[in-house]
Amino acid sequence: MNDASTAKSARPGPDSGHAVSPSDIAVGVIIGRTSEFFDFFVFAIASVIVFPMRYFPFEEPVRATLWSFTIFALAFLARPIGTAVFTAIDRAYGKGVKLTIALLLLGTSTVAMGLIPSYENIGAASIVVLCILRIGQGMALGGAWDGLPSLLAVTAPEGKRGFYAMVPQLGAPLGLIVASLLFAYLVSQLSQEDFLDWGWRYPFFVAFAINVVALFARLRIVVTPEYDQMFHARELEPSRMREAIARDGKTILVGAFVPLATFALFHMVTVFPLSWVYLYTDESLSRFLLIESFAAVFGIVSIVFSGFLADRMGHRKFLFQGAVYIAGYAILAPLLLAGQGLGEAIYMIMGFIILGLNFGQSSGAVASLFERHHRYTGSAIVSDLAWMFGAGFAPLAALALSAWGGLPASGLYLLSGAVCTFLALWLATRLEFGKS
Repeated sequence: MNDASTAKSARPGPDSGHAVSPSDIAVGVIIGRTSEFFDFFVFAIASVIVFPMRYFPFEEPVRATLWSFTIFALAFLARPIGTAVFTAIDRAYGKGVKLTIALLLLGTSTVAMGLIPSYENIGAASIVVLCILRIGQGMALGGAWDGLPSLLAVTAPEGKRGFYAMVPQLGAPLGLIVASLLFAYLVSQLSQEDFLDWGWRYPFFVAFAINVVALFARLRIVVTPEYDQMFHARELEPSRMREAIARDGKTILVGAFVPLATFALFHMVTVFPLSWVYLYTDESLSRFLLIESFAAVFGIVSIVFSGFLADRMGHRKFLFQGAVYIAGYAILAPLLLAGQGLGEAIYMIMGFIILGLNFGQSSGAVASLFERHHRYTGSAIVSDLAWMFGAGFAPLAALALSAWGGLPASGLYLLSGAVCTFLALWLATRLEFGKS
């Protein structure tokens, strides 16, 4: 299809509102991703400062947190299942129905977590219910894939693919900032007894309201005729996962490891340091949450900056260099975290700068591996696998390694992720997947 016919198909009819522009899509992407990551970080923070005491009081603190991080990983295992289920709903009933069900499942699962009684009240049933709801969250996150990042990639102006590729990633630091500030306020204003009894529940209730707002913001774009026309014109249609794996299995396998180091770093600067500070230091929890929120601002700036750098350097070269920085960070950063005070601040700020530069281009790198008409489902599967292998077990592995070999050992998991990213990028270049 030539450019003229593509542009024509994207124009609204006489009774339509307005054409869906890349800027409209970008707004929907940011709102949607912010709501998803807010839910994500509410659970992540609670996994450190709430769940070990409420649901694993029979274990000593480190082991209780490790069990909590095991439940944390369940969502990442469930994401591919959610993608398969909701892709079928997408094909049968459309993206509007799929998104509505997925976000309602996400919001309902999150709110229900705030209602679970403690282990002292209902015993092991509390852990079982938490596991079920966490799986529900994971399936919903897989189903919440709306294809907007892929649409952004193919509608981006010439020479600005890197800039538009970073837009979906802004939701992560924004969601973290809101979740961290909310928990910091509750921790500082309530006694520990009140916080663990009822205060921790409020962020889970807030998540549902944010999801409702995000749902309407995304449906405003997704259900429009212009949006459907743009998807059809660019051949971005959902296909069966089995077909996608059979057709692009090699690409999916390599693609899942391209952003591995980035996604591992994601939890090394968000979830793991919180657990280390909480378990092994006497530092104020609210103070560290404020440091984390402040450092996330540097992440936002770095994500935006990554767009300009990637457009100048090309995605592959940019990610190669990023993997070098992540490897160096994996070796040196734990020494900073051990320094506490200023060392913690440098650890967080440096980590978010490196994360922002790499995370800003991770979705673009994934999408570019696929041909246009295979991109929608292929990108979703790769994203699920990369999050599962790279991020899902990062807090668990890092805390277990640090408990075994001290804080410097926590960087081994991140270092292994950097090695995997090097190999994946080399294979992608050798096999000529996508374009730089």
